[in-house]
Amino acid sequence: MAAPPARARADYDYLIKLLLIGDSDAWFVVFRTPLLGVGKSCLLLRFSDGSFTTSFITTIGIDFKIRTIELDGKRIKLQIWDTAGQERFRTITTAYYRGAMGILLVYDVTDESSFNNIRNWIRNIEQHASDNVNKILIGNKADMDESKRAVSTAKGQALADEYGIQFFETSAKTNLNVEQVFFSIARDIKQRLAETDSKPEDRTIKINKTEGSENPESQKSACCGS
Repeated sequence: MAAPPARARADYDYLIKLLLIGDSDAWFVVFRTPLLGVGKSCLLLRFSDGSFTTSFITTIGIDFKIRTIELDGKRIKLQIWDTAGQERFRTITTAYYRGAMGILLVYDVTDESSFNNIRNWIRNIEQHASDNVNKILIGNKADMDESKRAVSTAKGQALADEYGIQFFETSAKTNLNVEQVFFSIARDIKQRLAETDSKPEDRTIKINKTEGSENPESQKSACCGS
């Protein structure tokens, strides 16, 4: 019997596929200047490579990185998909949603519209992702000056509480909570997979009545008549 797709072969115990979604980076065509997005690519770069760049990052189509972590005595291979580029027109294919085991919803704490659009992203998840997909809400760019903040921590927490998901504020620049975010969702998914693996298989044996077999009534009559 084939092993479950999330289980490992040799160098890891679990393969977990994560998806980063949120409002995308875009270019303002007239002046050829970038309108910065919520920072998904910077978060991914910080977590996967331990680096940060002040240069504008835009992803063409879809990109992914891999990092293997140690978690509760298990080796977890994280395959993290960055969707910047496609979602600016809301055209992420359902395959990326359905293949994800965890989804990280990212907004920019200095951009209220990116926060308000989180509800739209959640609706997309509800339509296209697996019912049991794990979700986590991330308010990025928390290192920015408070005078530039448009979404309070309390407001972000309230939205997360509404949907029953975890909430973190992060900064790819200072590495604030970046490790914690990915480890937290990986731990939740690992626990879910472990519980699935531990469930006993249904070994019930069903015996079908064969043709020509006597029904219980006829058997009973024959017995009583002897």
